[in-house]
Amino acid sequence: MDEWKDTLRQIRSHLEYLRDMGVTELSLPTEEAEAQLRAGPSGGRGAAAAPQSSPSRSFAPPPPAPPPAVGSASPPPPQPAREAPRAYEAPAAVAAAAMPAARAPAPASLPVAEGLEPMEREVSGCRQCRLCEKRTQTVFGSGNPQADLMFVGEGPGAEEDRRGLPFVGEAGQLLAKIIEAMGTTREAVYIANVVKCRPPNNRTPMLDEIEACYPYLRRQIAAVKPKIIVALGAPATQTLLGVSMPISRMRGSFYRYGEIQVMPTFHPAYLLRNPGEKRAVWEDMQKVMAALNLTQGDKA
Repeated sequence: MDEWKDTLRQIRSHLEYLRDMGVTELSLPTEEAEAQLRAGPSGGRGAAAAPQSSPSRSFAPPPPAPPPAVGSASPPPPQPAREAPRAYEAPAAVAAAAMPAARAPAPASLPVAEGLEPMEREVSGCRQCRLCEKRTQTVFGSGNPQADLMFVGEGPGAEEDRRGLPFVGEAGQLLAKIIEAMGTTREAVYIANVVKCRPPNNRTPMLDEIEACYPYLRRQIAAVKPKIIVALGAPATQTLLGVSMPISRMRGSFYRYGEIQVMPTFHPAYLLRNPGEKRAVWEDMQKVMAALNLTQGDKA
């Protein structure tokens, strides 16, 4: 009986999350759709080719543009924002019950804007998920509350948990260098995370933890009203756009969160482990610079 109650609780929590994301209709997936989802975007080796009209294929981002010539200070021209792919992978307990027929990547309208300070006080007392049990303090966000550019990461690490600020550890130092190279400063942008408490051992946040924190992030975005959000890594990208596609296929193209453009890219912590991908992230940031009319040397 307890297992059934837990399953029903997960289903209810997830349905509320979908409602908050703007989903109003649900339908069971067909056997063919389930097989395609299990096979993944590539269909697997030796698998039958999926129809060309498959939604999970038709929105795949194109290969990144060639990098600019060495020494060039002019970023490439901006590209039009793309609709987020419709592919979606529900958790096992929820997939058995229902699956979105056509999930919007973000609600058509954001919540009414509110002040960040009252929201931060609210978050500091939040106990909606298990992450509150071992946190030192919550990590709400920092930066310019009216920034045109917002960075959203996954969750706080040990140093962030200790200091109560996002991206202040080793990955945060790399992010600060990226921001400065873009021609702006950390103080001029806004930085936040999907979850506001540190997951144990820096693990990826679980679905129910993301569901508990997502309303806070959504309200933060509504308060800041950025023109562009840079989604750092897969959890941030998948939360904002409602997709399950790998970050390697999403990065490099603009997508939409309501009226806000979203640029997915690799997380700075990933770059510390894979420094060869720094060039790809810089290509992504040049597109953001072009969209915001930033040039190297500016301090907007």
